[in-house]
Amino acid sequence: MINKWLLVAFVGFTGGIAFRSFFDFGDTFVYFLTFLAVTFFILTVLSIRNRHYFVVAGIFIFALALGTIRFDIGDILPPLGEHIDTQIVLEGAVVREPDVREGHTKLTVRADAILPDRQILEKVNVLLVVDKYPEFQYGDVVRVSGILDEPENFAQDDSDRVFDYVGYLKKDNVFYQMFYPEVEKIGVGGGNIFAQKLFLIKNKLLKSVSLTLPEPHASLVGGVVFGAKQSLGEELLEAFRAVGIIHIVVLSGYNVTIVAEWIGRLASFAPRGIALGLSVFGIVGFALMTGAGATVVRASIMALLVLLARATGRLYAITTALLIAGIAMLVHNPKILIFDASFQLSFLATVGLIYLAPHMQGIFSFVPKKFGLREFATATIATQIFVLPLLLYMTGQFSIVAVVVNILILAFIPLTMLFGFLTGVFGIVHIILSLPFAYIAYALLSYELTIVDIFSRLPFASVSVPSFPVWVMVVVYALYGLALLYLVKKKPVQL
Repeated sequence: MINKWLLVAFVGFTGGIAFRSFFDFGDTFVYFLTFLAVTFFILTVLSIRNRHYFVVAGIFIFALALGTIRFDIGDILPPLGEHIDTQIVLEGAVVREPDVREGHTKLTVRADAILPDRQILEKVNVLLVVDKYPEFQYGDVVRVSGILDEPENFAQDDSDRVFDYVGYLKKDNVFYQMFYPEVEKIGVGGGNIFAQKLFLIKNKLLKSVSLTLPEPHASLVGGVVFGAKQSLGEELLEAFRAVGIIHIVVLSGYNVTIVAEWIGRLASFAPRGIALGLSVFGIVGFALMTGAGATVVRASIMALLVLLARATGRLYAITTALLIAGIAMLVHNPKILIFDASFQLSFLATVGLIYLAPHMQGIFSFVPKKFGLREFATATIATQIFVLPLLLYMTGQFSIVAVVVNILILAFIPLTMLFGFLTGVFGIVHIILSLPFAYIAYALLSYELTIVDIFSRLPFASVSVPSFPVWVMVVVYALYGLALLYLVKKKPVQL
């Protein structure tokens, strides 16, 4: 029964956050929801016949109110409105890893004070677009002088889809931006010391890889292994999008979940306890290696839940863990529900792996079980099915060859990650020591790039889908949910 009540609470809580993300009816609406929930709980005590329905309604509405309240708590008002379009001088610290692009770098700076009166600010981040040089690092304390601007939403490519850039930045408390301001480094130590050390190690590994492998192989290792945002070039990125494999470059939650599934399969030869330990070690190590950013940590938690499902084989326990993990992440940052595509993709991919993939085993009986090929094929297609409506809504691109390309490439991603990582590690000691691993990594990367090149050249590789309203996507996922309930009741999932 706890699972049922928890599911109702989860739906209500996420519904409250989603509703409040778009509408704000003030405190009166929250009071009304609370009153309504209390009324249903009272009816539960007084009623004999319909007690079950009153409990469900009470829990749902109360959770709805809690979701609205949690969003309100984190929805701070931007404090620098009077400074828009004016010259301003700020002091603060670089609080996220620099996002290095082809012609510029994006820095997220926590604005601590306004000069010259040193007005103290709280929870305000500013996005800076600066030249690639001089380079800045996470934790650098900087003085910034430039024109303060507000971000704006923009159309995606030539379609009528509008990217909610304001919401995307707002989830990280970024309310303002500056284009090519004067930035002066005035100190260090402005960030978390643990994260600072992780980024330092990561940058050393990236530099080692770039000295050993040519481009675009080195940048692809940076994206696949370390989550680095160095650009592969717009032409190559477009090719990755066309064949539906862009997630391996940007280190999305979807990617982490697939990697977790493959690690679990590779470790299946060992006793269950050892296999679980190796898998957990691999995922935790992967998160630390990529800098343990919020996106990767959330995706890794989802990945660990997949491993827990495989280890326990108990659908009841993993469902409870998945719902609790989802609620905990939303309590920490409710804005990720609507404005963070990585959270959405990782959650959906996890659901697909846990609930849909086992039911597809029979369909793919023609695929041999050797080396876990059948499990990998079903995992890949199950996740593709579950993330497809969201990807179509966000990008408007439907890759006809995505399933084939994902199967051809994703099977080699864990090995690419392993040898790419070893190339970086041994390259730090001496470049000659890294060469054996670099040759293998180069071969794997060349294969993957060749597959992308071949399939992206096909005239039917990708088609554009007209934009559609969000309610269509919601209805599709509701149908997905009903289909899963039917499948689980008809044949319980064997994890």
